[in-house]
Amino acid sequence: MRFSHHGHCGHHHFGRFGRFRGGEFGAPWEMETGGRGRRRVFDSGELRLVLLKLISDQPRHGYDLIRSIEELTGGEYSPSPGIVYPTLTLLQEMGHIREDDTGGGRKTFAITQDGAVFLAQNKTVVEALFERLAALGIERARTDRMPIRRAMGNLRTVLIHRLGREQVSAETLHQITAILDDAAQRIERL
Repeated sequence: MRFSHHGHCGHHHFGRFGRFRGGEFGAPWEMETGGRGRRRVFDSGELRLVLLKLISDQPRHGYDLIRSIEELTGGEYSPSPGIVYPTLTLLQEMGHIREDDTGGGRKTFAITQDGAVFLAQNKTVVEALFERLAALGIERARTDRMPIRRAMGNLRTVLIHRLGREQVSAETLHQITAILDDAAQRIERL
């Protein structure tokens, strides 16, 4: 893969270790698979079952559900709020969870009787989903590249901060692009 200094490299995927989490690129329920394209972490309806199971274990708020899934996968997958919250709304509309106000402005979700019945009816599927999440965590632990992840996070933060300023000149954009393209080429030659 070659990068030009003036080209757009947003369509290039950096594989497992360079993907952006949380659905910033691609669908929020998909993840990069080390050069083999995208694979879905959850198919239609599976995220509902995962969230329902987590809520059945203990009442939780949306952010806690996101963090719980991230912990289950050892940080390999973190669903975006843009997919989690609409799924929670759907679960409420289906009558499987209810929203409880626990004070302090945070609302938690608790499972309903209908939700518990639905979860029991899908026990085998739920067990398989949690095995898949655990397998992602095991794979992450086996292939973890924390220094690279840290460096990618630093780069992302700096870019967001620098490009978020008002009136970034075209010259600055070209300089940033040249630096990124040069780094990509040097890494490719390793």
